[in-house]
Amino acid sequence: MAEITAKMVAELREMTGLGMMECKKALVESDGDVKKAEELLRIKSGNKASKMAGRTAAEGVVVAYISDDKKLGAIVEVNCETDFVGKDETFVALAKAAAKAVAVHNPANIEALAGCATDSGETVEDVRKAAIAKLGENMTLRRFERYTTEGQLASYLHGAKLGVLIDYTGGDEQLGKDLAMHIAASKPKALDASGVDAELIETERRVAIERAKESGKSGEMLDKIAEGTVNKFLKEVTLLSQVFVKAEDGKQTIEQLLKSKSAAVNRFALIVVGEGIEKAVVDYAAEVAAAAKL
Repeated sequence: MAEITAKMVAELREMTGLGMMECKKALVESDGDVKKAEELLRIKSGNKASKMAGRTAAEGVVVAYISDDKKLGAIVEVNCETDFVGKDETFVALAKAAAKAVAVHNPANIEALAGCATDSGETVEDVRKAAIAKLGENMTLRRFERYTTEGQLASYLHGAKLGVLIDYTGGDEQLGKDLAMHIAASKPKALDASGVDAELIETERRVAIERAKESGKSGEMLDKIAEGTVNKFLKEVTLLSQVFVKAEDGKQTIEQLLKSKSAAVNRFALIVVGEGIEKAVVDYAAEVAAAAKL
């Protein structure tokens, strides 16, 4: 039997939003496997136990750059340690320089981006180090997407924490803005079902079957319930199947909207600051207690 530590319980609570004893019990049942414990809690508690994807755990900004002809663009995430520095103009200037460097130089990865030249003639790494020296915090270039297109690009930034870059064909600039805003609001995981991670689909299916078993269902009914759950999940997380957030009738899907405009979405990138990064939680009370013993 694996040792269930307080850190493991705290991590599962952060992931699910559920109580300490519920989390500890799930960890015991899953022999200390946090991922399995989260799935177990989802089976028992429903979707309220699936909050992990919406959590952010680091500071910084998302910045987009699009060329004047809207054929070339990039979106980047740059991280720092505190929200205060994330709002500083020097830090934001670093992010903007990085976004344009991605678009202009087409680096293969983050490491290559560091050596790309900016408009000032300095490299992105030079600008980063200067910002660190000035503001006194570590800063990292985390990820980026770069698009070139025969159609056109649009972007939307929700504050500085969430950004969208979309490549689409047909329609007009307003359509591009509406689509980007919709993606920011609805956070689709893929354009259509073919782009959804097979592991995510299998997890939804498995959770649906286990929940159905606990409610007394069996046999062929389990497969029917699982299929219905998966189909509902795919409609909720794929862009083309989602209901357009500005639909006047509350029913028009993105696919229907595009058809009405003789347009198509080729691809999109959605970046949320800190998504997937584990943020250290400082226990100030424990620090004070420890200091008192010295």
